[in-house]
Amino acid sequence: MSADSFDYDVLYIGSGHGTFDGAIPLSASGLRVAVVEEEKIGGTCPNWGCNAKIILDQPIALKRHLEAVHGIVNGDVSIDWSENMANKHAIIDGLPNFIQGLMDNSKIDVLFGHAMLADKHTVTIDGQTKTADKIVIATGLRPKHLMVPGTEFAHDSKDFLALETLPERITIVGGGYIALEFATIANTAGAKVDLLLHGDQALRSFPQKYVEQILADLAERGVNIKRNVTVTALEQNGTETIVHTSAGESVADWVLDATGRVPNVENIGLDTVGVAYNAKGIVVDDHLRTSVPNIYASGDVIDKAQPNLTPTAIFESKYLMQTFTGATTAPINYPVIPTVVFTSPRIAQVGVSLATALANPTEYTVEEHAITEDWFRQIARPQFGSTSLIYNKAHQLVGAVDMSEDAAEVINTLLPAVEFQYSQDQLARLVYLFPSIGFSSNQLI
Repeated sequence: MSADSFDYDVLYIGSGHGTFDGAIPLSASGLRVAVVEEEKIGGTCPNWGCNAKIILDQPIALKRHLEAVHGIVNGDVSIDWSENMANKHAIIDGLPNFIQGLMDNSKIDVLFGHAMLADKHTVTIDGQTKTADKIVIATGLRPKHLMVPGTEFAHDSKDFLALETLPERITIVGGGYIALEFATIANTAGAKVDLLLHGDQALRSFPQKYVEQILADLAERGVNIKRNVTVTALEQNGTETIVHTSAGESVADWVLDATGRVPNVENIGLDTVGVAYNAKGIVVDDHLRTSVPNIYASGDVIDKAQPNLTPTAIFESKYLMQTFTGATTAPINYPVIPTVVFTSPRIAQVGVSLATALANPTEYTVEEHAITEDWFRQIARPQFGSTSLIYNKAHQLVGAVDMSEDAAEVINTLLPAVEFQYSQDQLARLVYLFPSIGFSSNQLI
């Protein structure tokens, strides 16, 4: 069948960054495009993910900073949680309509409802049938839930980001990004926090010597961290929730289940049409094609080595746009993708990991710099923090880790050197504003 015989050239299932960043210019190029969404336009990140989190975190970071410079700036500062949440709503509540407006202006058909694949070219949306030459699955991830009795008494990250009142006592189960970030937010905002780690480590993909400093700081600030804990059950007792574990009980007013996220691959017809998937997501080739050649996947729902982050999904969405318009026939070529944990201080990294570098001393060299040795970094009076730079044999920067309140900016500054493997002569031609984090970071290389 020719493409003209279908309702659309491309139909996307899901409306997050794995879709709209590429779908909008794709439709503007003249192709007929539809997007199906059963919740809010924009998906997780704008509505109950990154955007909401960073809005709630900014007063937290400010309070931490004011504590660090106490004596220079005096006075008690507290977080008004209700006002913090109201500010979040004021900023993000209009994003779905804004994003839909961009799609409407690009003449994308936005269809609301639950999409099911009926065959390789057909999707049913709450009983309505639509056909497309190509289909892109961009259904993302959802929170994982503890498989224990009473799991219904726990809440997920979406619930936390919508809390109108901050509970006095919060128990957080997990040791990943969400667990550590929300523990930081809740603790600084005034809640008593229990953090239950299933194993001995948190943030396992980050250098543990840095992570341990973050954990020690949280513990000093009152977070009760328990390691090697197995949750066996949750029990509701009046307004309290009792978390039964292998190490005793944790009693809370509110429990956050931050034990991970799983791909949305169920109940969308993948088995019906033969799209291969596993526990990590949909299997794709180097052109983001699934096992059914005209069906593609984009964003967090993909089983991939790259981190499940908004910039990754944007890159994939734009790559598919280029593929569908014929701008490229090449396989996807991922750049180095940085990642950051918004604890306080933050931890950010990019490129070759510190663990890999230390395990292969004949291939890499590592230089570590304490941020307290840099006069400009001392302005914020950090208690601790470091930058580790990883070089290959040619002394090109191939990886970096930073632990500081400015970690995201430090890694963003170093990112071009890692991606394009600048020589020392090329680096010397980068003249940054002075004084600035960019200047200080570049001076380290």
